[in-house]
Amino acid sequence: MSGELKKRIVTSILLISLLVAMYHYTFIMIIAVMVIAIIVWIEFFSLISKIFSKNKKKERLLRFLYKAISLLYLLLLVFFIFAIETHYPNLKLYLLYSILVSILSDIGGLIFGKIFKGRKLTQISPNKTISGSIGSLIFSLSLIHFFNEELIFNNFLILIIITILISITSQLGDLFISLLKRKAKVKDTSDLLPGHGGFLDRVDGIIFAIPIGVLLFSIFLI
Repeated sequence: MSGELKKRIVTSILLISLLVAMYHYTFIMIIAVMVIAIIVWIEFFSLISKIFSKNKKKERLLRFLYKAISLLYLLLLVFFIFAIETHYPNLKLYLLYSILVSILSDIGGLIFGKIFKGRKLTQISPNKTISGSIGSLIFSLSLIHFFNEELIFNNFLILIIITILISITSQLGDLFISLLKRKAKVKDTSDLLPGHGGFLDRVDGIIFAIPIGVLLFSIFLI
């Protein structure tokens, strides 16, 4: 086993442990999400700074818009977290489900892409394949079995649709950040996580999946 793979495994175990602790202890979730959100915002800011020049007016405007949007997302995320134990007790469950769908989408895409290979999904990320995208959906749908009592409420079809939409959103988010990294000519957004790159590299799909998942659950299952 290579040293890089060992680092990746250890980091993955630590991240999974943090996710479990976040679900069982709200104060850990609040602190962890705020810290991670700030780090992700800094990495995103750094990424955008590499893409757009400060000299041209149009590019300065684009830089400002990207920063404003990312900061707005940070504020909304903090609001979601503080709302968990107040008026929306089910928000923690919706948040966890959205994160797990995104994680399984990533795993399913990797496994199916490696096994079946096939046609590339897009030129943005050469490693993404159509078979991998299908694998992402299949792995995501497998999560329903473990949450059927908490989320279905006699509406199995809606949960399937929500899961598929979260998975697709996660995949699109992954592609969007990949596009930005390609334009910035960098492989990783930082080196904070050994074997993984930056936090943004790990949560690129999650940051898009969470608001969509929470919104869909709030509309259909509350």
